Amino acid sequence: MPRHVLLNNLDHRDLRVRTDRGAALGDAVMSAPTFPAEFRSVQAHYPIVFQKSADGLGFQPLALFGFEPGENLFLDSGGWAVDYLPMAIEREPFLIGRDGDGLVMHVDLDSPRIAKGTDDPGSAAAEPLFRTHGGTTDFLDRMNSLLLALHDGLQAAPAFVGALLAHRLLESFVFDVELDDGSTHRLAGFYTIDEDRLAALDGAALEQLNRAGHLAPIYMVVASASNFRDLVARRNRRG
Repeated sequence: MPRHVLLNNLDHRDLRVRTDRGAALGDAVMSAPTFPAEFRSVQAHYPIVFQKSADGLGFQPLALFGFEPGENLFLDSGGWAVDYLPMAIEREPFLIGRDGDGLVMHVDLDSPRIAKGTDDPGSAAAEPLFRTHGGTTDFLDRMNSLLLALHDGLQAAPAFVGALLAHRLLESFVFDVELDDGSTHRLAGFYTIDEDRLAALDGAALEQLNRAGHLAPIYMVVASASNFRDLVARRNRRG
């Protein structure tokens, strides 16, 4: 169970966080939340899809790593296989909390990313959070900035999704995968951009989307679909 606490330089002055990557560190996940401002970086490696929110009223953009729960095809013996980590992955084990009207930084003390001591096999890749003589480390400063960018990005995502829904640009899809070994798999339950409807939008609609900053992220989602070929290739290599 997660154990989220407010991060502070007294209780956590000796805390160190592992930055290596692996299934044992919580990275064996099929997807991670993303947001329009991150799409340009995400689409270079991962398909971007949409999943209905738990209440069934909205949609969450996701960076897709595999075809089934617990499958991350970007993990190998060397760690994470590509050079861009989605922010929702990189920020672990930190998260945003609230203190009154302000935002504060929390840490999950039960995360496998918390280094357990010098005998921890990942201690060499563990980063301290606070300097010996006071102040935060560059690593913690980066995590703080990353959390704020993630928070702001996720807050902006509903407006983007709302625009997609207003123009009926989301459609469900099914992706059938036939592997080299003859096995078949089906990816379902996700949504993507309806390219035919996008192409049919008139100039006024396109201008409205562009002025709102939504048009470029839409095309990033469309471009990201080419990464399904890479996912299949990674799955075939894994066997």
